[in-house]
Amino acid sequence: MTELPAAFVKTILDIHGDEGAAWLDSFPQRLATIAARYDLTLGAPFALSYNYVCAATRRDGTPVVLKLSPPNDEFQSEIDALRHYGVEGCVELLEADAAAGIMIMERVLPGTPLLEMPDDEQATRIAAEVMYKLWRPLPPDHNFPTVAKWAKGLPRLRADNHGGTGPLPAHLVERAEETYRALLATAPSPVLLHGDLHHGNILAAACAPYLAIDPKGVAGEPAYEVGPLLLNPWPELSQVPNLAQVQARRLAILAECLQLDRERLRMCAFAHAVLSAAWSVEDHGDGWQHAIAVAEILLQL
Repeated sequence: MTELPAAFVKTILDIHGDEGAAWLDSFPQRLATIAARYDLTLGAPFALSYNYVCAATRRDGTPVVLKLSPPNDEFQSEIDALRHYGVEGCVELLEADAAAGIMIMERVLPGTPLLEMPDDEQATRIAAEVMYKLWRPLPPDHNFPTVAKWAKGLPRLRADNHGGTGPLPAHLVERAEETYRALLATAPSPVLLHGDLHHGNILAAACAPYLAIDPKGVAGEPAYEVGPLLLNPWPELSQVPNLAQVQARRLAILAECLQLDRERLRMCAFAHAVLSAAWSVEDHGDGWQHAIAVAEILLQL
């Protein structure tokens, strides 16, 4: 029987409820059935967070990655984003069955994550290059969520807390609400964003300098892409003694490399940091402290 980490089991139950419980109960048989269906030899799982992800090998010896989840809208958006990206700047999607919560992707080799890059300025420039390659015009009649839809996480936070902000500082939530209103009112034409492009989702590849994995797929302005990068790598970033200086330098590099306004990048990153904290409260009730610490710094820069 496949032993799943307790933290992963809790996450599935927290997010997917009864459907998640049923998915977990049937998981060993499900995994065996999928391996047989796609003729895969399964390897060990990677570090698990929101999906079950493991190394696998096809019958012809091709190394791949198998990703499984209780079917959900975010999983569908990831499939749609990978299909729209193709292979330019992103891992290749080989097989997918959204209704069954299955993805099979190429395995990026050597696969060293950008978080192992010791030079933060160089890592920031690499991330900017990957961002720029990924931005695509949105396909017609797409179903990707929008930044405006994501921002509704803040009204949900208030609804869940009788108009308050729960454990999050009220002044930061209020400022983030104002910032989203200003950003959405003045946003340029949206593109397809990765939506979660941070140091753990950018891997060294033999076929290209670096490739992105795990796109969420969101419609928004290019400047909004930088938010997850400025929250990461976590928890390492929380130990940086001069974090304000590091974030200021990152913003300067991103503005230069992406040819975007530094102040707008800062506003997007601040709003996203508060939203990320609200998501943590919504999903787990905790784990929001790092995002709020980053938001405080971004507000002052």
